[in-house]
Amino acid sequence: MAEDKKEPWLNWLALTTIIFAVCATLSTFKGGGFSSRSLMSQSQASDQWAFYQAKAVKGYLYQMQLEKLELELRGVTHLSPPDVADAYREKIADYHKKVDKYEQEKLAIQQEARHLEQIRDEAQIHARAFGIAVIYLQIAILLSSIAGLLKKKPVWFAGIFTGIAGLIYFADGFLVLF
Repeated sequence: MAEDKKEPWLNWLALTTIIFAVCATLSTFKGGGFSSRSLMSQSQASDQWAFYQAKAVKGYLYQMQLEKLELELRGVTHLSPPDVADAYREKIADYHKKVDKYEQEKLAIQQEARHLEQIRDEAQIHARAFGIAVIYLQIAILLSSIAGLLKKKPVWFAGIFTGIAGLIYFADGFLVLF
């Protein structure tokens, strides 16, 4: 039984397949990490928006009470002793402070929520690039495997071109050029 002679290009095929496989593994790992970051940031942003809504409701309640007290003060100033009107004014000043406090807190919460949404959006861009890289690299590995089994160089070249596209998206996952 004569041993088949190994063609030299098959060594290059094996090397490119290994490179594609390593990059596909890293793309899967990094894409999963960015997907997790995206989900966590979305969850945290949702929590912040719920907190924002709670502060808005509390601020609105104080605003309504403030307006009610201001209306009552108009009627009280002419009919009641000055100390009653002063008590109303103190309460109105206190409610003004609380309304202002809730407005400031809402602004801080809104900024944090938008920051988390920005992190989510950026993570989605990275995850998308790594996901596309995995697709191209898996196809390249498949084509390289078929080329090795059939010993067809043109199939390997198709795998190389597909793998190069995968490598470009792999690099884009880190750099975000596209």
